[in-house]
Amino acid sequence: MQEVPVRVAVRVRPLLPHEKLHHHEPCVKVLSKANQIVVGKDRTFTFDHVLSGKTSQESVYKTCVDALICSFFEGYNATIFAYGQTGSGKTFTIGGHNIATLSEDEYGILPRAISQVFQKMMENPSREFSLRASYIEIYKEELKDLLDLETSSKDLNIREDEKGNTGEEAFRKDRGIMINSSTPVKDFDPLLLHFCQGHPVSYHPLDCGHPLTHFLGRLIIPNTYTRCCEQPLALLHRTM
Repeated sequence: MQEVPVRVAVRVRPLLPHEKLHHHEPCVKVLSKANQIVVGKDRTFTFDHVLSGKTSQESVYKTCVDALICSFFEGYNATIFAYGQTGSGKTFTIGGHNIATLSEDEYGILPRAISQVFQKMMENPSREFSLRASYIEIYKEELKDLLDLETSSKDLNIREDEKGNTGEEAFRKDRGIMINSSTPVKDFDPLLLHFCQGHPVSYHPLDCGHPLTHFLGRLIIPNTYTRCCEQPLALLHRTM
């Protein structure tokens, strides 16, 4: 894996129907081959990847995430963080909508990543995997465990462990399944639905109906070689 701490990809959102109706025009020009965007007449910015408004969800995933999942299975930590102003397309790109309402072409990073993780597991019959997952909603500085909605937000706190790692307590709870080469793919569906279903979000009237919450999903996959020794794998973070 190339040792680059942070890589930045910019995805330019296309105009929405109501913006076209009001004759809005794009203010950003995309130079895909040079990985640059031009703002206004001459303000040019260069990034690791620049994706135009015509870029498909699949292309976004292959460009930005596919290699991270491969590195994840080599023992590296991986984080995908969507950042942008309200209405810029973060939720659509990550894939935080109700997956039942989407076509496969519309699947964002999250369902595609989970599917790839499961596929990688199936391709390694010499290993037995245990998968732990957590999914947290952050709203008004309060935490909610979306995999256990009965847990009060007051019961979740951010703490530092003995190794200096910081995280909320929900990450320490086991919500795991054991996976080996004979595990039916259908057994993964509940986890995928938990991560990609519609979430209880809060709205602000000035925000035109866009959610003001943030979501943090994490997969932890320690694996065991069934024919030799134990070897832990890394953490896979999903942040929205």
